[in-house]
Amino acid sequence: MRSLFWRILASFWLAIALVAGLSILLGHMLNQDAWILSRHPGIANLAPQWTERYETQGADAAQEFLEKRKRRYHIDVQVLNESGDPVVRGTFPRRAAAWEARQHPGEEQLPWRRLTVEYTSPKTAETYLLIYRIPHPELDAWHRQSLIWPLSALGIALVVLTLFSLLVTLSITRPLSRLRGAVHDLGQTTYQQNSLARLASRRDEFGVLATDFNRMGARLQSLIGSQRQLLRDVSHELRSPLARLKIALALAERAGPQEREKLWPRLTRECDRLESLISEILALARVDADQASAEHVALNALLGAVQKDASMAAPEQSVQLLAEPDLSLNGWPTMIERAVDNLLRNAQRFNPPGQPIELSAAREGEHITIKVRDHGPGVAEEYLAQLGEPFFRAPGQTAAGHGLGLAIARRAAERHGGRLILGNHPDGGFIATLELPLEPNGTL
Repeated sequence: MRSLFWRILASFWLAIALVAGLSILLGHMLNQDAWILSRHPGIANLAPQWTERYETQGADAAQEFLEKRKRRYHIDVQVLNESGDPVVRGTFPRRAAAWEARQHPGEEQLPWRRLTVEYTSPKTAETYLLIYRIPHPELDAWHRQSLIWPLSALGIALVVLTLFSLLVTLSITRPLSRLRGAVHDLGQTTYQQNSLARLASRRDEFGVLATDFNRMGARLQSLIGSQRQLLRDVSHELRSPLARLKIALALAERAGPQEREKLWPRLTRECDRLESLISEILALARVDADQASAEHVALNALLGAVQKDASMAAPEQSVQLLAEPDLSLNGWPTMIERAVDNLLRNAQRFNPPGQPIELSAAREGEHITIKVRDHGPGVAEEYLAQLGEPFFRAPGQTAAGHGLGLAIARRAAERHGGRLILGNHPDGGFIATLELPLEPNGTL
């Protein structure tokens, strides 16, 4: 993964390195004797050229060479031997040399820059001391010309750094702008799923963030859609018992005392159905709204209690419990109990008399599976995918119910990070498998 951390760090490091390098270069350049001696065209190669001419052509040719240099570059040169005596007459006036010798440190600045260099002849091994005197106006003019290329290099470096900084800035601000737009759309409920797919293809922190944001957006859209569908389903399911209650009440108002007595059981039955429906709706809402922390769940004791309650609710339906010993996990015991209880009640609606309902639990890797099997008619294959949706009931069912039991069990499994698997048993009947992880990793 190409990290933004290293990209930004490299940008700052490059900027610091370039600025530091150019600063050091300019610092060495400006008014440094070595820089002037090596770069000034009038004195860069003067010592070896003068020495060769002096040793091969004599003093007159060497003197003429110095005078030509002075006429071209306005530089005075004086050459001394190891004893300090002049080798040639040179181009520096004696009166100026005497005046320079009488100057003391701290007095008025000389009108020229004095530079000295020693040169040893490779042929004769004689050492010469060459004294250069460059007038300040000449030196200033050369400085201005010599600064052109370092200033050009500095300008080029600044342009490169500006372009590079612009690229780094755009690589940060553009993804942030896309994320901001996606957050705005999400807040306005106009978010399009995978709208950040292009950004998610990046292999850096923004790519990871966009991938997580797409997942979050899809999850929120799914939850919002589920809530809206649930609200429509609740409205539809509540309308039917309320309509029946209104009809029964209207008939009771018009009926006589004897007929009214016959209507009271019907009113009571409709009220009980309405209360049962509202209770199941509230149970489904509590699964999503429960914010309690997960705790240790002793699964064997919980399943034993659920088995006992189911047997008491329907004595004619026996429940066989087969569970491995010492099963436990971290989760929400109330949710697990409600989920298993709903699965058992659903099995009791369709299980024929004389056939036991099988409740089993076992550990499989990092999960615990709880299975509830009945010996009823099962469900047609085309409706298995819709089971577990709120208020959905497979066609042809005559048993009482509102289609919320399996939905509650599925929400409880998802709350733990697990799943509910529904299907027909190969040997007949229906089997519901509740798969729960040992450590909850689900989300609300």
